[in-house]
Amino acid sequence: MLKSWLEEKGQLYEDKYVDDDQMIMEEMMKISEGHLGVPFSVITKDDGAQTKIIGFDKAKFEGAL
Repeated sequence: MLKSWLEEKGQLYEDKYVDDDQMIMEEMMKISEGHLGVPFSVITKDDGAQTKIIGFDKAKFEGAL
């Protein structure tokens, strides 16, 4: 659902699959501060500010984008 929603909004995104790569799993654990919920998203603005969102919460995504 998240990917479809982002595509509808014309937002670019990068998929990273924690099941396929131990390094990506470790990266997610560090960035998410140990949360294992999926999807886990990091929105990075042009100024480098980041918003981290666990799950698909449209209101949070709309606020962050």
